[in-house]
Amino acid sequence: MTLYEYRCAACDAVELNFVIGQAPQSAECPGCGRQVRRVFSPPRLSIAGTSAYKLLDGTAKSAHEPEVVSGLPGRTAPKQRYTHNPLHRKLPRP
Repeated sequence: MTLYEYRCAACDAVELNFVIGQAPQSAECPGCGRQVRRVFSPPRLSIAGTSAYKLLDGTAKSAHEPEVVSGLPGRTAPKQRYTHNPLHRKLPRP
């Protein structure tokens, strides 16, 4: 089932579900019973599974369930990188 947008003179925008490709050009408004005409609207593409969706979900959850912090985060020393390439020994050190 796909969500289609219709325009009603009294209720403004109305969204109705129909099978893909079988949505009529006009339908009955569920709010007032008048005839509504189908309008073309941009598709609502899902971002589920992406990092953006996880960020939005985490932000919404933290609005009413904030994460409790008991102290300051610990600082770690920067990692020393070591290379076994003899040519890297000739490079200047920071």
